[in-house]
Amino acid sequence: MNPEELMGPVRELRGRGLTPKQIARSLGMPPATVAPLVRAVAAEDQANAPEREITGCWVSAGWSEGLTVAGDHGWPRGGATASGASGLVSVLVARDEGRGRVSACGYLTDVWCLGVKDILGPRLMDVRALPAFTRQFFSAYQDPPLEAPAELARQLVFGAVEFARGLGFEPAPGFGKAAAHLGPRAGPSAISFGRDGKPFFIQGPRDNAARIMNTLHRSAGRDNYHFLVVA
Repeated sequence: MNPEELMGPVRELRGRGLTPKQIARSLGMPPATVAPLVRAVAAEDQANAPEREITGCWVSAGWSEGLTVAGDHGWPRGGATASGASGLVSVLVARDEGRGRVSACGYLTDVWCLGVKDILGPRLMDVRALPAFTRQFFSAYQDPPLEAPAELARQLVFGAVEFARGLGFEPAPGFGKAAAHLGPRAGPSAISFGRDGKPFFIQGPRDNAARIMNTLHRSAGRDNYHFLVVA
């Protein structure tokens, strides 16, 4: 059989709970030949699986500081950003994984310039561990996080990534997988990014300021962005 003809038997055997080695023995084939087919079936099944329900979504207080939001969406406002970290917004999304478990994924997002700077997860945990995980994730902020609709999380994260890419900055490694945890984006963002409409780069401890400034100079132009860097 060619690989396409083998997919059906592999899927059937996998559905009966057989391991890749057991599937290989059942088909009379080397495990090295069957393993890629098992992975392909697993990836296809995962892609076609119904999306798990979002059971919790939070954004850091002060997320809208410096941003412009078009329309009245009823999104939560208030609080302050992290001390000394203006423009940094944290987003956390938890999905039900069944059997008392959830998967949580966090996004550290520079909504004024660089987009998604860091990703935590998706991390699988007991649902009882989620409150402590949430407190730890937002511990750098002065105020507790705000419960938010998933659409706000999507618009903040996807919109910031789009804004940053327009300036020449890609999101943190692993964003592709983490983006799927957010769910599909519905239309353009109602949020205008940058501080008061202009990119504003605030240097973080791991930022290459010279490289970022050169990129901003090329993409935005000398007088079209602001910055705060270590002398």
